[in-house]
Amino acid sequence: MHRIASLLLLAAALAGSTFAATAQPAEPADLVASQVEAMRTLAMLDGAWRGPATVIQAGGSRITFVQTERIGPFLGGSIKVIEGRGYDDAGGVRFNAFGIVSFDPATRAYTLHSHALGRVGDFTFVPTGNGYRWEIPLASGRIRYVATVGADELHEVGDLVVEGREPVRIFEMRLKRIGATDWPAAGAVGPK
Repeated sequence: MHRIASLLLLAAALAGSTFAATAQPAEPADLVASQVEAMRTLAMLDGAWRGPATVIQAGGSRITFVQTERIGPFLGGSIKVIEGRGYDDAGGVRFNAFGIVSFDPATRAYTLHSHALGRVGDFTFVPTGNGYRWEIPLASGRIRYVATVGADELHEVGDLVVEGREPVRIFEMRLKRIGATDWPAAGAVGPK
């Protein structure tokens, strides 16, 4: 029993030293500062956006709707929060998604945590010089999303990518910035 306990302590110590070696900086204030700095790359996304979107279904039929996005910093700017809504012609919500983009200082990688259509997932999120890209892995391929962001336009496309075939465009939105937003940080419950 003593030998097993010693082995467990050794394993814990080795795991701790590995974590300590990869989790730099280790102080909470330093971690948050690193995250805030990484999120500055995505400041171009902040605001309220609206415009046309199209989804191409498996049979080739097209669905068009009005897509809106509201995007803003949260937790002191250490994460980016995104809500997307697609509206039908009558103004009803036909699509609603929620995402959080975060940065891990230990791995130097961004992640998109997404909730949409009853599904939840974590996806690698890659800022580019003028936008971002991310992918959803599928059993037979992946959906690759690529966005470019200008001063007042956010253009995102989604392609179904299957090895040995040409990519197929299944999604496109072209949104215009309609203003700033203080969401989600505004409206916090105060102490009194």
